[in-house]
Amino acid sequence: MSQLQSNGSGTPGKFRLDQSGGKLAGVCSGLANWMGIDPLIMRIVFVAGTLFGFGSFIIIYLLIWLLAD
Repeated sequence: MSQLQSNGSGTPGKFRLDQSGGKLAGVCSGLANWMGIDPLIMRIVFVAGTLFGFGSFIIIYLLIWLLAD
C-alpha cells in the first residue's frame, strides 16, 4: 500500500516542509515525502525546471517556501 501518512480518512497527510532532511528550505524534501518519492528526484525536477523553464521553478519554490508551514 502507500507509504504516505494518512489522516485516518484515506487521504494523504498535510504537506509539510522537511527542514531536517532538506538542503535549503526543505521544500523538495517535503514534496518528495508527501508524494512518496526520493528527494533527489524532486531536486532534479526543480533544477531541470529552473533551467528549462527560464527560472519559473525558482518562483514556485519561493512561493511554496513562503506559504507552507
